[in-house]
Amino acid sequence: MGERTKSKVTKNKKGGLKSGRQKLKAKMLKSYYGNPMKDMKLIAITGTTGKVTVAHYVHEILKASGEQVAVLASDQPFKLGMLHKFLSDAWKAGANYVVVTVPAEGLRDNIFYGLPVHVAAMTNFVTAGLKDMEPEEYLDNEKTLFDMKPEYVILNHDDMNYETFSEFKGSKGTVTFGISSSDVKILNSKLYGKGAEATMSIGGEIATLATFVTGETAISYMACAAAIATTLGISNDKIIDGIANYEV
Repeated sequence: MGERTKSKVTKNKKGGLKSGRQKLKAKMLKSYYGNPMKDMKLIAITGTTGKVTVAHYVHEILKASGEQVAVLASDQPFKLGMLHKFLSDAWKAGANYVVVTVPAEGLRDNIFYGLPVHVAAMTNFVTAGLKDMEPEEYLDNEKTLFDMKPEYVILNHDDMNYETFSEFKGSKGTVTFGISSSDVKILNSKLYGKGAEATMSIGGEIATLATFVTGETAISYMACAAAIATTLGISNDKIIDGIANYEV
């Protein structure tokens, strides 16, 4: 038993050292690139599935609204240096919004350390989608993002684990989406061979959204993107246009 305890302590120490090195590296990169986030708003999207699709929806919605936006979307984790280089390039290109997806592995590595998060969105928590991670570890990693005091938090009210992560709150507001009682409420939907359509209540107004993305999950992803857009003050017309503009 003594050896097991010692092994656990050593592992935690190593994890702490890695975290400390990552934070130091983040500070150095932020200084090296001149802190580009001072002029941009970061939209961070996490969850077990749908991150990339939601990121591209938001990217198109912002473009339809006349905003300058850059997107870094992947289901795979990326290096800290890559993120800061992307932010610098986006700033030089005149972007005022950056949309970034991040899996739990990236959050475990403090990928957003020291960056102001305007919106933090969680698409869902599908335990079947976890690979080499226990559900408790996954939630601990997700918590590192929501503990960064994002101004707005977006949550899936339909998720079977909603009660578990409903403690995540935005400093300025929390917006939910889903079929059940939500801020962005899915009223009905239709699936087609080459896309999907859904009628939703967004900000108290009824809007019909259509996408070229197929499958039932596309409905939830559209709702998530719409919820993010509401925190940015974007009209329903631009939300409709942006989602329709995204082609897989």
